[in-house]
Amino acid sequence: MWDTGMRDTGMRDTGMQDTELSMLRDTGMRDTDTVLRDAEPSVLPDLVLWDTVMPDTVLRDTGLQDTEPSVLSDMVLPDTVLLRILALLSPRDRLRAARVSRRWRRLARDREVWRHVDLSEERLTPRALWALARGPLLPPARGLRLRGSLCSGSRLPPLLSPALAAALARSCPFLSSLWLSEADLRKVPFASLPPTLRTLELQRCEIPAAWFRGPARLRRLELSDVPAFSDRHLLAASCHSPLSSLSLAGTYRLTDEGVTRAAPHLRGLERLRLSRCPLGDAAIAAVSRLPRLRHLDIGGAAAVTAHGLASVAALRELRELRLALSPRLPPGSLLAVCHALPRLRRLGLAGDGVSDGVLDTLRAAFPLCSVSHAA
Repeated sequence: MWDTGMRDTGMRDTGMQDTELSMLRDTGMRDTDTVLRDAEPSVLPDLVLWDTVMPDTVLRDTGLQDTEPSVLSDMVLPDTVLLRILALLSPRDRLRAARVSRRWRRLARDREVWRHVDLSEERLTPRALWALARGPLLPPARGLRLRGSLCSGSRLPPLLSPALAAALARSCPFLSSLWLSEADLRKVPFASLPPTLRTLELQRCEIPAAWFRGPARLRRLELSDVPAFSDRHLLAASCHSPLSSLSLAGTYRLTDEGVTRAAPHLRGLERLRLSRCPLGDAAIAAVSRLPRLRHLDIGGAAAVTAHGLASVAALRELRELRLALSPRLPPGSLLAVCHALPRLRRLGLAGDGVSDGVLDTLRAAFPLCSVSHAA
């Protein structure tokens, strides 16, 4: 609970005075009182604006006067162009744009503008997210980006709970893409996530031991620095979702045996990235049996040798290959593999073994292939 001192400090820091709060409560919007009651003081002003979407009294009393209304509101640009511009802005800037004029307010409320909601720059609390779930702006969302407080050192509760995840699933019936960063998901069952999800991205998150089993059938899964991800998770994800794109970075619990067991269930995979994973030749051999694989990035698989790389030659449909040259992967072994890949069009190299001479040799040998070097 926030004590009086914290509440006063939060209100003073955000610039929201008592008179403004009284004015916002009197706007007549149905859910304003709910937002005022549930929101944390640090995010209170913006949540009120989210829920009311700028009534006339708020537009008049915000203190942000229209500097050149004729220039801003009477632009020659058609609505369709302005809608696309507004969609590229952050949610906070969209709300600010709604204060410019009546026309901009109407456009800022359009459902097309809120198809993708990026709140990753905001440190939302569970109460704030509950208020948003009850508001009018999230239901049109197809994509949602949220950031928790797992790595911030604060004592805030986890961003998502099973009940809140279920509430988001109900309030966002079209949500297909979810990006979560620094979120503690250990108490959130995978089945509570929206069943409409097709893309899930996790960065620096904690997940429970049993996950990836539920109504959501993912097509794209990207994990970065999710330390709990293991062979068990990979097998569950591959068995219960028709994955076409898989990116794993910093998943150090993953083993060759886990990749080998999951590979038969990943035959529809078209994109695969394995970065900073302790995988060796056996995992690459299993991956090389995926018939639809078009893009392969094994730049972070440091234990792969020339023997494992040779198995990549079986991927006859491969269009893009990224890897790191090392004493275990000499340029000669790469040349032999590239000769066996007739559809290869992009080759990305990293590591200390990449020299100008190696790049020139590869470019001369494969003129149809774009060869690049990432330092």
